[in-house]
Amino acid sequence: MIQKTLVLLKPDAVQRALIGRIIQRFEDVGLKIVGAKMVWADKELADRHYLDLGERRGNEVKERMMAFLTKTGPVLALVLEGVEAVEIVRKLVGSTEPKSALPGTIRGDFAHLSLVYADCKDKTVPNLIHASGSPEEAKKEIELWFKPSEIHSYRLSHEEHVL
Repeated sequence: MIQKTLVLLKPDAVQRALIGRIIQRFEDVGLKIVGAKMVWADKELADRHYLDLGERRGNEVKERMMAFLTKTGPVLALVLEGVEAVEIVRKLVGSTEPKSALPGTIRGDFAHLSLVYADCKDKTVPNLIHASGSPEEAKKEIELWFKPSEIHSYRLSHEEHVL
C-alpha cells in the first residue's frame, strides 16, 4: 500500500546540519518527498501537534516538547510517500529514546541522550526527528502541517519497478 507520512526534522537536526544526511536515508530506501517546508512553529501549532501528549506522558513533558519545538529553532517538515511509508520511516528513525535506538537508525547514529538525563536537566530529549506513528496519525499530522496545495504528485524513475 502506498502511504504518506509526516516527518519533522526538529530544531536539533536543523542546527546540527543533519538535514541532508537524514533526507538521504529516506531517499535511499525509495521514499519520495512530496512536501517540504521550513517552519518556525508557534505555540498554537505545537499545541495542536502534541494534542494528546499531556494525557499520555503528562503536561510537564508536553510543555517541554512544545518549548523545544517553538523556541529552539526552525523545523523542516516533510511529507514522504512510498510503500508502507509509515512503518518504513519508523524503522529508519529508531527508538524515541536516543540511547536505546539501534545503530544504523537515524537516532542511533546521530543522538545518544537518555530520558533519565533529560529529566535530571529538566529538558526534553533532543532526538532529532518526529515520525507519524500510524497511517491515521500521519493523515491528521499532514493536514495540520501542510495545505493540500503544498503536497505534490510526481513519479520517480524507480517507481516503475514498484507500481
